[in-house]
Amino acid sequence: MSIYKQKIDSYLQLQGLKALQLRAVLFDMDGVLFDSMPYHASAWSQVMQEAGYNFTPHDVYMNEGRTGSSTITTASLAQFGTIPSQEEIDRLCKAKCDLFATYPETPRMQGAIEVVKKVKACGLTPMIVTGSGTPTLLARIEENFPGLFAADHIITSFNVKRGKPHPDPYLLALERGGFAPYEAIVVENAPLGVQAGVAANLFTIAVNTGPLHEDVLYNAGASYVFPSMPALADEWEKLFEALTAK
Repeated sequence: MSIYKQKIDSYLQLQGLKALQLRAVLFDMDGVLFDSMPYHASAWSQVMQEAGYNFTPHDVYMNEGRTGSSTITTASLAQFGTIPSQEEIDRLCKAKCDLFATYPETPRMQGAIEVVKKVKACGLTPMIVTGSGTPTLLARIEENFPGLFAADHIITSFNVKRGKPHPDPYLLALERGGFAPYEAIVVENAPLGVQAGVAANLFTIAVNTGPLHEDVLYNAGASYVFPSMPALADEWEKLFEALTAK
């Protein structure tokens, strides 16, 4: 029995299911489809530190997947014990987006388009579920993944009040796509995103494209962690076979 089948069987047992009926793959965006996290880490840490927060690039990776509002509120509560005003949240979010927009154009993650094309070739629906509200990235999805993601199959921070690690973004994706949890899987790269996928009762895998140890992703609940998107592309056929086995 393959390691993928073992992980899937464990998920099915936990959910009280006999098999998956795979119809969709739900992709995070930053760190999965775009190699954007180094820029996000730089922009968030600089803006937050200038505003008086102790917020390092490592903190950005650990909070990846939150909406901007949640990121600022979580940091403020942890460091000052206060909830920031909406004016402060809006100011910092704008400052971060403005700084991010000055950086060089974010490249597509190596191996990402190969994975998405393989997903489509298998007759599955690819969707994006991101905590991001960064206009410069969202505007480039069609340019970098032409014809692969329908506009109404993209969930962003603008669509939910509660972002990751809450399950709301993934639950909204399921609702929009008309899928049940056993009909979709999640591809994430961040611990909070993994937690969100698991909380939505989805089979969740991770690609470790950042500086965090893979144990952080496993501890968050990932069923399996790939070291990169090219590694997932290389293994997709084996994974798909296990996912669709009866």
